Amino acid sequence: MILCVAGNPSIDKLFEVDDLVPGEIHRPCSFLALPGGKGLHVAQVTTALGGEAIATGILAGHTGRWVAETLAAEGIRSEFAWGPGETRSSLSVADRATGRLTEFYEDGLPARAEDWSALVAIVDGLVERASWLALAGSLPAAADIEGYPRLMGAARRAGVPVAIDSRGPALARAVAEGPELVKINVHEAAELLGRGIDDVAQAREAAAEVRARAGGDGHAAVITLGEEGMVLVGPGGEAWHGTVAARGDYPVGSGDALLAGLLTALVAGEPWPRAGALGLGAAAANAELPGAGRLEPGRARALAAAAEMRALAGG
Repeated sequence: MILCVAGNPSIDKLFEVDDLVPGEIHRPCSFLALPGGKGLHVAQVTTALGGEAIATGILAGHTGRWVAETLAAEGIRSEFAWGPGETRSSLSVADRATGRLTEFYEDGLPARAEDWSALVAIVDGLVERASWLALAGSLPAAADIEGYPRLMGAARRAGVPVAIDSRGPALARAVAEGPELVKINVHEAAELLGRGIDDVAQAREAAAEVRARAGGDGHAAVITLGEEGMVLVGPGGEAWHGTVAARGDYPVGSGDALLAGLLTALVAGEPWPRAGALGLGAAAANAELPGAGRLEPGRARALAAAAEMRALAGG
């Protein structure tokens, strides 16, 4: 089972318009509202792929109840802590004329110390049954960056490996605690390391450095590169560049789908290259459907079978 923590849940809204014109009134051609937040997407995709997942995080208010009820209706197991206020909303606007996506993300309400304590208690109660603890997403505005390390402590006490996918100070602090897997995109990696990453070779070097910061041997790092696929450096230092020949119009959530596919395969006992391939297949399948955390499982596995995982030299 993968225990999926959403650091900053939301309601994700997707508008599609024929032509996005700043300053004008738009009437969407289509509209979709879904539970959002990276950890929730990981749970949704894991479940779709046939894996076992439980979602958790801190929800609040009417919007939080909508998120919890919608997940339950989808068959996603969850157990949430509850705080004051309202769970945030995020908006993506897809412009059919250009194929571009414009995104608006609320920061979310700051989590109180007692809210995080309640979340730690939930994780403590569930993590002993988990194969992985996945910590995914940003933290709410002004939240204590010790939030993720506290949850990692619960996993350590249970002997459960941790995967982290975050950004900024929360990511840097979590990496210093030695997660077994760091999965971030190229922009987050560049921010973490303080330098640009312009090609696959530089991404391979960056992933190796991220892995070293997380603890080196026994730890792994993945850096996603958008249409260029991903670079994976495994626990033994072996490295691969993975690609899949599919391009969808809805990339939001594809990184979360990649993490879900990767962990689902690892839990099933697959080696790292095959796990990376399922991650790529899930990411590409997610991009083919509107709404993050949505995919056709058969399509994801077909794309995984067609994915290329090429070994990279270097250390």
